[in-house]
Amino acid sequence: MGAFLTLGIISFLYKDNPWYKFCEALFVGISAGYWFCTVFWSQFVAKLWDNIYPTAGQPRQYVYLVGGILGLMMLLRLVPKIGWFSRWPLAFVVGGTAGAYLIGYALSNGMKQVKSTILPLWVSGNLNATVGNIILVVGTFCGLIYFFFSKEQKGTYGKVAKLGIFFLMITFGASFGYTVMARMSLLIGRMDFLFGTWLGLIK
Repeated sequence: MGAFLTLGIISFLYKDNPWYKFCEALFVGISAGYWFCTVFWSQFVAKLWDNIYPTAGQPRQYVYLVGGILGLMMLLRLVPKIGWFSRWPLAFVVGGTAGAYLIGYALSNGMKQVKSTILPLWVSGNLNATVGNIILVVGTFCGLIYFFFSKEQKGTYGKVAKLGIFFLMITFGASFGYTVMARMSLLIGRMDFLFGTWLGLIK
């Protein structure tokens, strides 16, 4: 079954075909069913039901009804006439999540990155660290200059901005290369399964 489904997904490289569509639909359906069961037991039962109807000796926490009502309102999106009710819980979730993660992201994506670029340009006795720090600081500065659109990018300022583009392209290229390597790792894993585990040609 694993080989059948793997070959079905890979068959898309030739062209779109019913075999691929079947494997795709099966994957999406199983994933949706799996996550539905996971969310049902980990969220609805564990968070809502067990707090409204707890075991003996535990107090009932009716505050969880607020979350249950909001979740029910979100499902009203399936009813066209009253689907606009789903915007309220969605706004609550988006706003609450943004507020909860604001400090964390400000620290991880803001302050820590700024701190990581405040480096000594000269490290005594370590040429590699010195060159690395200089490249990091210069690249960060030039990248920020490129995104400063209040001044026309001409002359020396324009050359610094172009250098920032150069650093940005290297960064994007490295990120893209990492993504490609991750996909290649998945492909190698499936090829190892087909030719090793299934056919026994690789030992």
